[in-house]
Amino acid sequence: MKIAVIGAGSAGLAALRHCTSGTYDCEVVCYEKTDQVGGTWVYVEETGLDRYGLPVHSSMYKNLRTNLPKEVMGYPDYPIPDTPASYLTRTQILGFLNSYCDHFDLRKYIRFLRNVELVKPTDGGDRKWTIKVKDLQKNTVTNESFDAVMVCNGHYFKPSVPNLKGRNTFQGQQLHSHDYRTPDVFLDKTVVVLGAGPSGMDLALEISTKATRVILSHHSKDPIGTVFPDNVIQKPDVKELTENGVLFDDGSSESVDVVFYCTGYEYSFPFLDPTCGVRVDSNMVTPLWKHLVSIENPTLALIGIPFYVCAFSMFDLQVRFVLKFWFGKKDFPTKADMLQDEKDELEKRATEGLRKRHFHQMGFKQGIYYDDLANTAGITPLPPVLTKLHNESSTRFLDDLLHYREARYKVIDDYNFIQL
Repeated sequence: MKIAVIGAGSAGLAALRHCTSGTYDCEVVCYEKTDQVGGTWVYVEETGLDRYGLPVHSSMYKNLRTNLPKEVMGYPDYPIPDTPASYLTRTQILGFLNSYCDHFDLRKYIRFLRNVELVKPTDGGDRKWTIKVKDLQKNTVTNESFDAVMVCNGHYFKPSVPNLKGRNTFQGQQLHSHDYRTPDVFLDKTVVVLGAGPSGMDLALEISTKATRVILSHHSKDPIGTVFPDNVIQKPDVKELTENGVLFDDGSSESVDVVFYCTGYEYSFPFLDPTCGVRVDSNMVTPLWKHLVSIENPTLALIGIPFYVCAFSMFDLQVRFVLKFWFGKKDFPTKADMLQDEKDELEKRATEGLRKRHFHQMGFKQGIYYDDLANTAGITPLPPVLTKLHNESSTRFLDDLLHYREARYKVIDDYNFIQL
């Protein structure tokens, strides 16, 4: 079987590791549009378009430290080496991904500076997929054939920006966190931060060191419990932008210099032809079996769609799951059964108050998803301690944003961890 992997970030590397392990008889090629591995963990100062005219992929900012401890961030067969701190810098994580790549000798399978422009099912012939690839250095385009495709392009690169009333009226600066690199751009300014997810909370804190005043706008009914610096205040959702400020849902208003969107990202697969049978509907990628396999074309898998997860371990698990089915060790259910499976889960989440755009959110229920994948495919599960420690860290993040990264953890066994 000839397999294409799109992207050499943390998911693409997991795909390569298992495709080349010798367990399965396959040939694999990975296409990476930048000149190095690491995906979103690669920091670049540039924003907007890169030197080849493509949108800059990475959303990494200069001072980022992980919001999860390293003890839950490694791969099942390649943990992050022990260091004094549990919460690492972006450079430490990128170094780890490079060491993982070299430990399993994966670089030779990666074609760098190759942008995948189109993926579509082949009309007839013995191959199932045609992939149109552009060599960015030579400015040439080739078509290549594959039996199966793993899409590992991440989902932190296409900004989601709310269509607020007055967006074109506001005279100040508007910026999305995708294009944020350092807090200096906010020096002596009043900034309204939209969104109190992990990045909104982190960045409100970081830019408060330079900004005169930071207004954290969110739709939580109650104020966030974190003790922020004195120049950070909380407000409800922004109702509209005015020429020189913002109007909030509670009727109050503020004069601001910058509107800073920490409003997340949209799933985007610009290279997938409509005939692939995958679409994004209200930020739900569908129809997918187990948040992973294209129901219309099961030899197409989208690795890494769920969020609020132990990402690297989940990628590893998903890849192992997919290969079991692709190589006939397990049989896919019928199309009708896979569609019903997705429909049932969507309805269940709706009864729990989750909207369609939260369909791939795992969080405190991630362990159920991991166990389901492992049981369905008959593969080694992820240790429950990962979910336990992830949940502990997430709770501490909300309770003590300023100091939670000072905690140090040690995993004792598959079920238990201690705080040092």
